[in-house]
Amino acid sequence: MDAVRLIVTSGRALAAGGEVPDILTEVWQVQALAQAIGSRLAVSGPPELRGEALGLAELAGRGCGVLHTPAPAPGEPRAAQLTELGDTRQALMRLGSLLGETGIALIGIACAADDEATYWQCMEAIDAADESRDRVLEMLRRLADRDAELPEREAS
Repeated sequence: MDAVRLIVTSGRALAAGGEVPDILTEVWQVQALAQAIGSRLAVSGPPELRGEALGLAELAGRGCGVLHTPAPAPGEPRAAQLTELGDTRQALMRLGSLLGETGIALIGIACAADDEATYWQCMEAIDAADESRDRVLEMLRRLADRDAELPEREAS
């Protein structure tokens, strides 16, 4: 499945909500997907994105690690279904939006947390999602810079 379809599927699942464990599982799914996309871009993406993509994979992996969620059901994680990136810019734009939505969901859980462990787990996951989103935005900026340079090269 291509990245955009997986991102849309993850966004719908996150928006569906549910109980706190369900939302945390969906947040984990988003981070796992961000990690898979970052890894794929680091290996086979445009050269100017590879460093940031590797950083995305590492940060998203940290985001998965801080969440104490039950193991995904058989057939999951969704990230394992990633077969192609498709349009890199579109995938990154949607992933950036999804990471923002993930942070908002985590803020809601943290604000309502009854225990300190859940609160701090959410704070660490918010930090990872925010830093991951920063990497995505930087990759989008680099793509825009590359595209702006192309007409200059063609004119020469």
